Amino acid sequence: MTSTLGAVPADQDRKGPGRPRSARADEAIIEAVLALLSDGVPAEALSIESVAAKAGVGKATIYRRWPNKDALLLDTVAALKGPLPEIAGVSVRDDLLALMRPAGRSRPTGAAASVLPCIVSELKRSTKLAGVFQRVVIEPRRQLVGDVLRRGMASGELRADLDLPVVVAMLVSPMVAPTRCST
Repeated sequence: MTSTLGAVPADQDRKGPGRPRSARADEAIIEAVLALLSDGVPAEALSIESVAAKAGVGKATIYRRWPNKDALLLDTVAALKGPLPEIAGVSVRDDLLALMRPAGRSRPTGAAASVLPCIVSELKRSTKLAGVFQRVVIEPRRQLVGDVLRRGMASGELRADLDLPVVVAMLVSPMVAPTRCST
């Protein structure tokens, strides 16, 4: 897991003394955040202590990966959204379908998906974190959708006078903006 706010990835080789970081601990921590939120703990009430207890790790393990709760919440959002899908580049239609499908996300829908709106609203209270969320989660998706649409406009698959910013917003918004918080 690569932290969006500068934590060292779990699978990075350590050059100093000690053992390498466990990727399993990263997963357990993210899963603990999701479990606590889905159990009804509001994001603002979430504590590093409760996450550590739920994940079965020490607080120091969390703080070695994330400098604070906000960074942990941001990485939880990034983990829920998953990596950007690979697109074939053959057909604009196929590429847009690949981008719109939830398949390939690293987390299933359901309880995890129900807590996403709560995390996002918590992150947006901080201008700094909102900017990081925009840069790490939203902009890469906007860029990829825009690239596919521009390719379609250039190849004639799409109208040349397409209002690109409007279409990108219409397509990306459902992917990055959950609708309501259920906790």
